[in-house]
Amino acid sequence: MKAIVLNAFGGPEAFELAELPKPVPQAGQVLVRVHATSINPLDYQVRRGDFPDLVPLPAITGHDVSGVVEAIGPSVTAFAPGDEVWYTPQIFGGPGSYAEYHVAAESIIGKKPLSLSHLEAASLTLVGGTAWEALVVRAGLRVGESILVHGGAGGVGHVAIQLAKAMGARVITTVRDANRDFARGLGADVTIDYEKEDYVDAILRETDGHGVDVVFDTIGGGTLSRSPDVLAQLGRVVSIVDIAQPQNLIQAWGKNASYHFVFTRQNRGKLDELSALIARGQLRPHVGAVFSLADIPLAHARLESPNNGLQGKIAIAVGPAAALTSAGF
Repeated sequence: MKAIVLNAFGGPEAFELAELPKPVPQAGQVLVRVHATSINPLDYQVRRGDFPDLVPLPAITGHDVSGVVEAIGPSVTAFAPGDEVWYTPQIFGGPGSYAEYHVAAESIIGKKPLSLSHLEAASLTLVGGTAWEALVVRAGLRVGESILVHGGAGGVGHVAIQLAKAMGARVITTVRDANRDFARGLGADVTIDYEKEDYVDAILRETDGHGVDVVFDTIGGGTLSRSPDVLAQLGRVVSIVDIAQPQNLIQAWGKNASYHFVFTRQNRGKLDELSALIARGQLRPHVGAVFSLADIPLAHARLESPNNGLQGKIAIAVGPAAALTSAGF
């Protein structure tokens, strides 16, 4: 099988296209012919060496799969050859999705939503599971509450807007002016152009000084440190970004705030919940660019570029059913 292999940590050029043996499923495992994968910030963090102790080299990386079951191992009962499936490979638990075939435990695999293409499905598994974990499990977002989604045009952010609306929340999001219409089309009630106005002032204006019930941070740094400034009493902050600088939580203490840091966990349950939202027309991933397997280095470079102009996700067409368009631009 063809695979993109990381032989050394570094820039996008560290990847190499290689020919490797096709994996064989063991007991409780499923062999999937990968039709599509996608690119996430976690992918380039792994590539550049942020987690060297957790990623033995050489490695096949990648964290999204949409494909078709090729074979099953002993004791597998939920899937059969020919089934269309989607999932996030076990993070730091073995080879990833930048390959034509992937083996995964039956317990983390879900049936792909029929209404999604493989490119769309592969663009949702990690970010969708992350948004579900953040808003449903950790924040406990409730009907009628308000939420600030930082980076609403991004991979996780554009899913979080839709999920929060499906949960009955009032959604405020920060985006560049060029992405206002995109965010509103996803369901955002209020968009804030963070390049033109201070989002703290804007939030306090939009909430009559009360603040929001939940902040969903996809950016980190100063965004995380200023979260208490926009929180209502008993507010919750959920961040998917590691802490790059010390945080002053005195204001958070004064508001009886709670903080949650999310590194998503794989299971079929979250995929099934996302599938139900998709079936009801309340959730759909947006594919902003498409690359081929061989062009994954270019895809990484595009995602890492400042002001890359992306809306939603970069998808990677791996197999024949993933109908490759152009090289993503």
